[in-house]
Amino acid sequence: MFLARVYVTLKQTVNDPQGETIRSGLHILGFSSVTTVRAGKYMEIRLDEGDRAEAQKKIEQMCRQLLANPVIESYRFEIEDVRES
Repeated sequence: MFLARVYVTLKQTVNDPQGETIRSGLHILGFSSVTTVRAGKYMEIRLDEGDRAEAQKKIEQMCRQLLANPVIESYRFEIEDVRES
């Protein structure tokens, strides 16, 4: 069993209105040292695969086909072995 942690963010060249709204809110709350905020998505996906290489291959396919829009978003992931409890 594997646990994948997937992070999806807008590419640096893409405007991030959600990040700008968060930054403005932080300024209103007195956190004036915040210069930029980039918002994104975080997902945890458990896979019942036989080996790490297969799990990585499946997560890569998921990211390319559904979890991220490759035109405007970047993604990265990490995979760890987990034991079912």
